Amino acid sequence: MSGGVQERAQQDRPLQGIRVLELGNYIAAPTAGRLLADFGADVVKVERPGTGDELRRWRLHAGDTSMLFRTINRGKRSVVLDLRSDAGRAAVLALAAEADVVLENFRPGTLERWGIGPAELEAVNPDLVLVRISAFGQTGPMSARPGFAAVAEAYGGFRELVGEPGRPPSRTGFSIGDSIAGLYAAFGAVMRLLERERARAAAEGTAPRIPLDARAIDVALNEAMLSVTESLVPEFSAYGQRRERTGGRMEGIAPSNAYLCADGRSIVVAGNGDGIFRRYMEAIGRPDLGADPALASNELRWARRDELDDAIGAWTAARPSGEALDALDAAGVPAGPIYTAEDVIADEQYAAREMIQRFDIDDGAGVREGVAMPGIVPVVGGRSLPITHPGPDLGADTREVLAEWLGWDEARANALVQEEAA
Repeated sequence: MSGGVQERAQQDRPLQGIRVLELGNYIAAPTAGRLLADFGADVVKVERPGTGDELRRWRLHAGDTSMLFRTINRGKRSVVLDLRSDAGRAAVLALAAEADVVLENFRPGTLERWGIGPAELEAVNPDLVLVRISAFGQTGPMSARPGFAAVAEAYGGFRELVGEPGRPPSRTGFSIGDSIAGLYAAFGAVMRLLERERARAAAEGTAPRIPLDARAIDVALNEAMLSVTESLVPEFSAYGQRRERTGGRMEGIAPSNAYLCADGRSIVVAGNGDGIFRRYMEAIGRPDLGADPALASNELRWARRDELDDAIGAWTAARPSGEALDALDAAGVPAGPIYTAEDVIADEQYAAREMIQRFDIDDGAGVREGVAMPGIVPVVGGRSLPITHPGPDLGADTREVLAEWLGWDEARANALVQEEAA
């Protein structure tokens, strides 16, 4: 890392000094941890001996550690502890005593059964922020049920709207339920940290203390997905309107869709604003549609969406995608190509904001040079902050963290490492 990049890596990190203990596996809690680490928090990820987080082998193309793990867990440190052992649990509680935030995404009741639940955590650290992620939340009749994001997306009403009409629902190509829950979890953690700092500044030490389990951030995957369905529920409640899958369209908005071009690539065009629509129709050689009073508003255009899509599709089919996009851009119509990973890596806009950053990564089978990784969002100072490092090797930081956080000497740290590995 060059001097200038290294200097920038240390600045604009508003969460520097915040310690986060991550007990989560898979994607949801680790996504929250990744966001906190991106902005300076010291995130220590606790992994089980031997195998570590199962995400290390998800979408594994070579070696023993996937690029998925390296991406979701960038900027963190890895500590190996067995939460089922007395020594492991004692070490976790000792680390929690020094932490600001604990993240976890086990099934509700798991931490309590292990003896490291809210009561034990509060006993060692009354100021701790606890963030809990689960399929259906910590309370309610379904709280004890297991469930991954795919199930939560279905329960949240999201999956019903993804795909083509008349066909079974589809899923997105990513674990969107986990990612959105992780965003809410990170927001909840920062919210509680801000609340804590305000209370300290106001010296409100005499206010009644709310127990940790009552003030914990409780993120349910199904609720996270419900929250992004916009007016799905209110429209049904108020009007009895049931939304249907619309493929590349968006219910009630027209024309807005993906269209196939002559070179076999598709483009997305969002020409549904009233003023934009008229320019759009001029650009595709159909000024008659732009001037038609029966198409002057969005609701009128939605009623004739098939006619509009046919006209637009005929125009795009007669020209390559680049030519079509140039014409639409000249007319001020929002449009863009449908990018592949290769397109993202080559894009000038992403490059200008350092949204693609490269690392040499050892996946266990060899070093992959110049691996592209998506940058840090949101941008601070005009471009992405530098990623400090990809996700860590299993247990790479156990001794270092025990020394830094707990003040253990080398002999004591080595003794625990050897006991946990036995």
